[in-house]
Parts: sequence; structure tokens; C-alpha cells
Amino acid sequence: MATHDSLRRSFVRFDTFSVDLSSAELFRSGMRVPIQGQPLQVLRVLLEAEGNVVTREQLRAAVWPQDTFVDFEHGVNTAVKKLRQALDDSAECPRFVETLPKIGYRFIVPVEWVADEIRNDPPPPIGPIAPGSTSVRPFAATASPQLTENTVVGNAASEVVLTRLGSRKRFMMLSAIAGLLLILASVVYLRRSYPAPTSATQKRVMLAVLPFQNMSNDPGQEYFSDGLTEETITDLGQLSPEHLGVIARTSAMTYKHTDKSISQIGRELGVDYVLEGSVRREGGQARISAQLIRTSDQTHLWAQNYQRDLHDLLQIENELGTAIARQVQGNLTPQQQVDLSKMRPVNPDAYDLYLKGRFYWNQNNRDAMKESVGYFQQAIAKDPDFALAYVGLANAYNKGTFWGAYSPQESRPKAKAAATKALALDPSLAEAHTILGMEKSFYEFDFPGAQKEFLKAIELNPNYAYAHLWYSACYLAPMGRMPEAIAENKKALELDPLSMTINDIMAMTYMSAGDYENSYRQFQHTIAMDPNSVIDHAGLSFLLKITGRYEEGIEENEKKELLFGSSAEDVATRATMFRQALKKGGEKGMWQKELELKKPWDESPDIIASLYALTGDKDRAFEWLDKAYAERDMGIIGLKVDPAFTNLHGDPRFAALLRRMGLPE
Repeated sequence: MATHDSLRRSFVRFDTFSVDLSSAELFRSGMRVPIQGQPLQVLRVLLEAEGNVVTREQLRAAVWPQDTFVDFEHGVNTAVKKLRQALDDSAECPRFVETLPKIGYRFIVPVEWVADEIRNDPPPPIGPIAPGSTSVRPFAATASPQLTENTVVGNAASEVVLTRLGSRKRFMMLSAIAGLLLILASVVYLRRSYPAPTSATQKRVMLAVLPFQNMSNDPGQEYFSDGLTEETITDLGQLSPEHLGVIARTSAMTYKHTDKSISQIGRELGVDYVLEGSVRREGGQARISAQLIRTSDQTHLWAQNYQRDLHDLLQIENELGTAIARQVQGNLTPQQQVDLSKMRPVNPDAYDLYLKGRFYWNQNNRDAMKESVGYFQQAIAKDPDFALAYVGLANAYNKGTFWGAYSPQESRPKAKAAATKALALDPSLAEAHTILGMEKSFYEFDFPGAQKEFLKAIELNPNYAYAHLWYSACYLAPMGRMPEAIAENKKALELDPLSMTINDIMAMTYMSAGDYENSYRQFQHTIAMDPNSVIDHAGLSFLLKITGRYEEGIEENEKKELLFGSSAEDVATRATMFRQALKKGGEKGMWQKELELKKPWDESPDIIASLYALTGDKDRAFEWLDKAYAERDMGIIGLKVDPAFTNLHGDPRFAALLRRMGLPE
């Protein structure tokens, strides 16, 4: 192992990093990276080896005393993992630290040792804020401009309190990027009000709220930590939407109990910042800890602890939202201050029941929907003026229809009544407006009314992904406004990139628009996210068949049926029958065979009507479309753009049905 004189050993540079070995600090572009202890000692040993292999035994001798030998294997693995996280490195594709299995490690980039007498102290001053993530987005979002931090992000650098060094200095940061304003990092300047950016190219800061860690030592409290995570996401999304984009719950919860680094999460979600925290519930109190981390360099910008009575939980969430909003925009507007002042204490028992209702609502199955309804009803009984509980109840009835827990005739009036009551108590609830929009579209065919509700929801909370999604799927697409529908679906996908529902509908929206290439790619992307997704294999099978790729379509249908629980023997038999029908009767023969072999999950009137249309039997197709209309089958709202009904377009009965539904001909 190479040696250096005392001057040369104290400071070293590599890539965008620098290490001050005398003070045991790691910097990236002049910003201190939080790392200490054994990971930093391992880094020092690797740097001093100057590209030579450091064996595990050499590491043990240099970093771990003899009395810790028994724990060495775990210790070295943990230390190297933390070091890689600090360096934004990976074992699979190393940039800095290479693993030699069963041998040791090697530092694989050139390093520059700087003598104390020729370097400037302290380390280089803080430079421009690093740009936001430029990672490749999911397929459907790749056409959108990549997100970068805008001028107001400078406020997010606010006050970096170097607690480990005992320093309370605040650093002023000067942006070197042309066109950016002078950014001051002092907390004093956080209270100044910066004008909103006017350039159309400037984008909002993107934030992900990671699942709050349950510190209560009780697995039964997971609903409580999950619920607080979801409510914090909602509050942040509403508080400062013009400056701050917040990743939705579905994508955020994917990282529960993850071992991925902050920088990796940032790349995958395309976010500039991550909020992580924990919650401990004891008796009648809750203790919440939270910290804001910049993903580009994993710098911790802000941290706070809150301890309150359970009566004050909503106030904690809003205090948290206020603090984060100030980090990215400066002072809150007068209207935002008014909105916060409207918060009222909530009955803790009602709020607890509400969180349990949300927990079951997110489980997405028939029985869970009924459990969810029960908890929301109990919450309302405890606190009849609790608006969020009515929103939850409306959503549970609405979603329960999708999962077969309730018929449309049973759930529709109850969902509408609950959403209407919620808005009577609090007209600012975007989720309630979205539910009403869906009800007006799916069940009333009141598309102008649906549009009004969706636009109001988006106005109230532009960060609510499902307002964008259902505006696309329940209004724009049915009206045939496909470019707008695709654009709104992309907005939803940007806010919730890991949502299977949003990805599913993105693929179907492309297909309805006749963009079969992008539809195919989106289905492939979504199946890669979840190879066991029945709905995506079914959708891809249909797409392949209507584009003439019959054999591939039959193979995708086999995958769907296997996932749905059919035996391999039955699946193979049906596939043979489809191939024989295709050979004998062409495409129409294949669709006729599907009709003959239809399964219970394919027996909605809309599906049966589409199969008759594909076989060319128009009379039976309209017979089943009339039934779908009478039963308010949800799938019928896509009648105008569904490629399954293309050969009905010239029939006067088709135009008449569109008029009856209030859709353009």
C-alpha cells in the first residue's frame, strides 16, 4: 500500500468529490456529504492504496480492532454499502469502488493528492445548486421535457446547519448558471418573497415523501404511519402547487423498507428532493420526525421534530407542509396562510378510524373495500363534521364498484351523497370534486358537469395525479380529444410514475388514439413493472390482435389466462382452438371463438358488445350496447374511440347512441 508524507495525506480530490482527511469530511462540488465513521475510514484506506487492491484482511487490520473480528463480515459489507450510497455508486456498475469477490476492493478512478501548503482552506465554497434529476422517465413520459430546478430552488438550500462540526455559519450561494437569480442560503432570506418564474421552460421542483417509518414497535400501527404519509403528500401537494410537484402515494409507497439510496430514488422518480421521516405513537401523543434531503448530493437541508396530542395531528401535517413549502418558495402567500388558518382540531378516535379506512382502501380488493367503507362510516359517526371521512367513504364506494364489492346502482347514490357532503363541509377538497366528476361521467353521462368537476379539482390541487388521470379517461378521451387526453395522462404519470393504474390507462389511451406503436411500448413497460398484471397482458393481447399480430396476441392471452388461475392444459387447449378458428375463419373466426369461450370476468355488457362488433354481428353488438347503456357499464363511455367498435361507425344506430350519451358524433 502506498504511503504519503503528512502534507499529502490530508487532502485528496477525485471526480467531483474531495476529502479532507484531517477533519474527516467528504465534499461533493463543495457541499458536505453526510458520512462518518467506518465508511469514511474505508474510503481513506482505498484512496491511499492508489488503485491497488485492498484485501478484506487489510481493511480489517486498518479499520476494525481485533475485538470486533467476529462482526467484521457484517461490518465491512455495511461500511462499503454506506460508502457507495454517499458516492452515488453501485456494486453492479461501479464508478468508484470495485468489488473483487472473496478478495477485497479497489478504488478505480484517478485521485489527486493536494499538499496543505498549496491548497486553500476551507474546502471550495458552495457553488451553484446541482441540477435536478435528468434520468430517463418511464416510456410514456419520455416525450415530456425533463425536470430541472428553477430559480426558486435556491430557497431550498436555505440554512445548512453543520451540527456535526458545531458550526452555525450560513453560506451564501451564487449561481453561475446564466439567467438564474442570486440565491442566498441564509434562513433570513427564506422569509423574503421571490416572484414566481415567468419562463415557460422553468419547471416546478419535484419532491417525494417516502413512507414514514413506524417507530412504535407495534406492527399493528402500520396503518397509522402509512396514513400520515399519505396525508402529508396531500397537504404538500395542495399548499404550493405552482412551485412544488409532489409524487403521489402509490409511487412513494413502493419504497417502503427500501435499501435504495436517496440518489437512486431520486433518479427513479425524477425528483429533486426527498422527505423522509418516522412516527412514534404512544398513548394520546404522536412524535413525528422529518428531514428534507436533496437527491443530487444527498445533502440534508432541513430537519424538525414534532410532538403533539393526537387531537393536533392535522396541525402537525400542515406545519410540516408549511416548512417544506418555505424551503422551495420563500414566504407563503396570504391565501395559503388563510387556508392553514381554517384547520380545526379533529376527534382523535375519528381520525384513527379514518386512517384505518385509507389503509384498507389502498389494498385494492373486494373485501378490503367493504372494510374501508365500514371504518369511514365509524369515523363519521364519531365526528359528523369530519370532511375527509366523507371523501374516504365516497372513494370507497366508487372504488368498490371497480372491484365488484358493490353494483353501480347500489354505490352510485351513496358515493355522490358522501362527496357532496364533504364539499359542503370543505369546498377545497380536490379528491371530492374528482369523485363527483367520475360519477357524472360513468353513471350520469353528464360530460359537461364532469369536466367542470375535474377542472375544479385540478385548480385546487394540480399535484393530485388522479384528477389529471380521470379528466383524461372520463372526459377528454370519451369526447375524442385524444392529444389533450394523452397530455393529461402524462401529467398524472409524472406525479405517480409507478402507479399501475395510470400506466395501464396510458397504454389504453394511446391505443384509443390510434398510436399503436406507443401503446405497445407502454404495455411492455407496464408489464415489466409487474409481469403478473392480468389487465396488461389482456390489453396487449387485444392490441396485437387488432394490429394483425394474431399469434403474438394468442400467446399474450395464454399468459393472461395462466395468471388468472387456469390450468396449463386448459390454456393450451383454448390456444389451439383460437389458432384453428383463425386458420378457418380468419380474424372474425378468432373473435367468434372468444365469444364462445367467454369467461366470467369478460361478461360485462360492454365486453360482449365489443366481441360481437369484432365478429361483424352489428345487430347483436347494438343489443348489448343498449344493455351496457341501461346498466351504466363503465366501459361504454369510451364508445367513440374504442377500436373494437370501429366497424359500427357508419351505422345510424351508432350515431344515435352517441347522441343519447351526450358524446360528439
